[in-house]
Amino acid sequence: MMGWREYNFDGIIGPTHNYAGLSFGNIASSVNAGQASAPRRAALQGLDKMRLLHGLGIGQGFFLPHNRPETDWLSRFGFTGTPAQMCAAAWREEPDLLLAASSASPMWAANAATVSASPDTADGRIHFTPANLSTMAHRSLEWPETQRQLRRIFPDPQHFAIHDPVPARYGDEGAANFMRIAPALELPGTEIMVYGSPRDAGFPARQSAEACRAIFRAHGVAGGLLAAQSTEAIDVGAFHNDVVAVATADLLFTHELAFADKATLFTALIDRHPDLRIVEVRDEDVPLSDAIASYLFNSQLLILPDRRRLIIVPVECAETLSVKRWLDAHIGGDHPISEVRFVDVRESMRNGGGPACLRLRVLVSPEAEAAINPLFVLTERRADQIAAVIERHWPERVTPADLGLPDFWAQGWEAVRALEAVCG
Repeated sequence: MMGWREYNFDGIIGPTHNYAGLSFGNIASSVNAGQASAPRRAALQGLDKMRLLHGLGIGQGFFLPHNRPETDWLSRFGFTGTPAQMCAAAWREEPDLLLAASSASPMWAANAATVSASPDTADGRIHFTPANLSTMAHRSLEWPETQRQLRRIFPDPQHFAIHDPVPARYGDEGAANFMRIAPALELPGTEIMVYGSPRDAGFPARQSAEACRAIFRAHGVAGGLLAAQSTEAIDVGAFHNDVVAVATADLLFTHELAFADKATLFTALIDRHPDLRIVEVRDEDVPLSDAIASYLFNSQLLILPDRRRLIIVPVECAETLSVKRWLDAHIGGDHPISEVRFVDVRESMRNGGGPACLRLRVLVSPEAEAAINPLFVLTERRADQIAAVIERHWPERVTPADLGLPDFWAQGWEAVRALEAVCG
């Protein structure tokens, strides 16, 4: 690979992490709505996963939590005064708006942006389009801060291009609906975006085909493929494609019911990439409901420095009988995936986000890697610093009633400021 690396930029889970059940179509979010959350444990679980990847020799970076509650957003609804006064008025008059403004959802960095690798773009740069996340109110307010952080992390226009989001009329949910197939990471590949067909019933299809095409045009990607997600997968709770399929280089790992027309997609991919390996899990072996409940496919499919393939899956996969049976029977030996590692991200899982939801993948050449802002690259020292701030400032437990307390708002703002100070 001549020094090319794939970085995972994870969202640090913010201090207002809570279970408000804001995400219609996300089964875990709905089921756990109203329960007490554990922001400190959540953030440390996410950091432990980052430490694991860093220790494996995988490039690892991070995004900072967004300020929550987001009072700039509340001001657009006519609330005025100090931040605390705006929050108090919103809680009294429009509590649903304060719940949205308090969400820690930017932790799921897979929805931060769509990223096109430099071997695939017309100008040879890495292109980023922040996701508009327009389907859900609490997520639609994320993109301005996401764009600001992208510009801070990837500041050199010689290597990086940061775009504006697609207009909000056309839903875009970022890299959670994006895959890339290539003979090797550093070679030109085929970028795939997965959309949901508009529908009048059932859970919403969050990714529009119009947004997919717009991103390919903006990024200068010729020959990108669009694939429709199956309505069956959406209605069982696969609100993003990365809940039912994941890919890296010449390997696609997917549930057999992930796509509306898998035959056409697979044929197109194999025509372009004859050496493509497709690992397809049959529904009779792992029912779609088990795959989604365990987040088997919301795994991080990694190429280690020694070229072995590894998947990082949540511990729920070890606790779901059909999934554990499949993993035991297939992973290792001559299988394209040589090893599985289980990680505890239960706090994120209870809100509907697994290991892959927490990260944004960015493929970089040695020159592009050198241009990344080092303040956002994880080291052991930086991980220790982040952990110390989390231990000191993140609340141990948050209940639904806490979301309306001035002390809760103040603690959230102070915690983010403390983390920003430590990270420079």
